[in-house]
Amino acid sequence: MNEQLIQSQKVSIITVCFNSSKTIRDAIDSVLSQDYPGIEYIIIDGGSTDGTVEIVQQYKEKISLFVSEPDRGIYDAMNKGINMATGDVVGMLNSDDFYTDTHVIRDLVLAMDTANVDSVFADLVYVDQLDTGRILRYYDSSRWKPCRFRFGWMPAHTTFLIKREWYMRYGLFSLDYRIAADFEMLVRLLYRGAASYIHVARPVIKMRVGGISTRGLRHSWVLNCEIVRACRANGVWTTLPLILLKIPMKLMEIIRRKRTSE
Repeated sequence: MNEQLIQSQKVSIITVCFNSSKTIRDAIDSVLSQDYPGIEYIIIDGGSTDGTVEIVQQYKEKISLFVSEPDRGIYDAMNKGINMATGDVVGMLNSDDFYTDTHVIRDLVLAMDTANVDSVFADLVYVDQLDTGRILRYYDSSRWKPCRFRFGWMPAHTTFLIKREWYMRYGLFSLDYRIAADFEMLVRLLYRGAASYIHVARPVIKMRVGGISTRGLRHSWVLNCEIVRACRANGVWTTLPLILLKIPMKLMEIIRRKRTSE
């Protein structure tokens, strides 16, 4: 890797958690095993009572910052992490997700640096909660472009890294959204703010199915309504029927999963 890159790009990775004792260790291990040397790892816990805090404390010598206190939800916790971050680049890793290999941060930062862009994103795979080697869906961000926000499409947020200065310029996650604040943030940064970006064509995250944004039909109505509101708030024209056109593309991702698993 470019020696100048190693010395100049500090990356803050933020994990927020609440009662995540079953999965937090995988997330932590995947960050600490990265071969990129300039990582600041921040964990924001919402006051867990299931042993999560005790697990995190086992890594206290290797974690840059750990805070455990009540918050107003996942996006409030993410905002705390961003405000505490000191890196040049910031990314999120959910407590039930983990990196696919030890080269993820290196590859993403190198792609940003080589292309001289403000942000980077990649692909991810949804995996079974109990068998993380079983791929259920392949989230391909390669065909995404800002105009596709109007269809409810966005890059995979947990693969997204952006220069910290963009959060300082365009603000933090809006707490007006219960599920889709990550979508609204990406619309704000990549559409309204026109942050430059590059896509890395490989999966870098394994996401367990069952997270706050992957719970199925009972959340889909609220999610899609929030997506419409997020688009309109940032100058993107859309309607709910237009958003629903993304459903066939999700079916294609499941088909690609089958090919990836073969």
